[in-house]
Amino acid sequence: MKSLVNYQEIEKAYDRISNYATKTPLLSSDLLNKEFSSNIFIKAENLQKIGAFKFRGAINSILKLDDDKKNILAWSSGNHAQAIASACYLTNKNATIVMPKDSPNAKLNGTKSWGANIVTFDRYSESREEIGTNLAKEINAEIIPPFDHPDVINGQGTVGYEIINDFKKNNLIPDLVLCCCGGGGLIAGVSTAIKSQYSNVPIYAVEPEYYNDTYLSLRDNKITEVDVSKKSICDSLLASKPGELTFSINKENLSGSLLVSDLEALKAMKYAFQYFKIILEPGGAVALASALFNKIDIKNKTVVIIASGGNVDPDIFEKSLKISI
Repeated sequence: MKSLVNYQEIEKAYDRISNYATKTPLLSSDLLNKEFSSNIFIKAENLQKIGAFKFRGAINSILKLDDDKKNILAWSSGNHAQAIASACYLTNKNATIVMPKDSPNAKLNGTKSWGANIVTFDRYSESREEIGTNLAKEINAEIIPPFDHPDVINGQGTVGYEIINDFKKNNLIPDLVLCCCGGGGLIAGVSTAIKSQYSNVPIYAVEPEYYNDTYLSLRDNKITEVDVSKKSICDSLLASKPGELTFSINKENLSGSLLVSDLEALKAMKYAFQYFKIILEPGGAVALASALFNKIDIKNKTVVIIASGGNVDPDIFEKSLKISI
């Protein structure tokens, strides 16, 4: 399975999805660069279809299926849910999504708007994988998991493919890459792409402090699970453990994992709006937070920061704007 994730497959995925996905910009702010004595580039995946990078992996996976596969099932806290729902709508397939009942309204409503059938569950007492697997058998559906699948990872890797192309066009070389991380699919794909062209660049996962499963797994050199009873505002990053495939890739590609608090994520959301005029969700802002709040040295470095999504409820966004930074 691991051998199925590589730069050539990511390039093929990019060609496959290019008529569906948005090529998102690399944003820079002279004022922020001056404030932090660095050269920061934000890969704005909040501007991707459905407001998150997840669309790339979803549409790539669905486009690779045989035409007779009409029923698709996925489990997700929200962004993968919307991605699968929209990709199914665009390819005339039927989507069933298993979602936590406490998912943000923006994500529940977004998924419903694409015509998906939603099945809710309690993320603190029930297993989405168990519910989804049983339901898929009942309705004869193809399961597309949120991160631990080569087609999903190669699709997410197109984020890195675009970064590479933009950097080469502008004669830039990255000194550091920071990427939001839940189950590890995005950073597995991005790191595979970027390492193929810039083999020595340090790449760090960034996680919420209480959902540090990649941090613990890298430290222990084995997949390590976290306590999912803890709460975090970063709903898109609340995986209990890395995937087997994602971890096998990330333990080779990553230099480590950085941890940020919910408050730091909220502050980063305000920075993103103030300096880049973009709206991020908390989970989509953690990589930026790690750069802004001294989790790693960025001084005099060219830093790529992946802003993974922008599906935030209005009250949370309003809260971020009221915080002092």
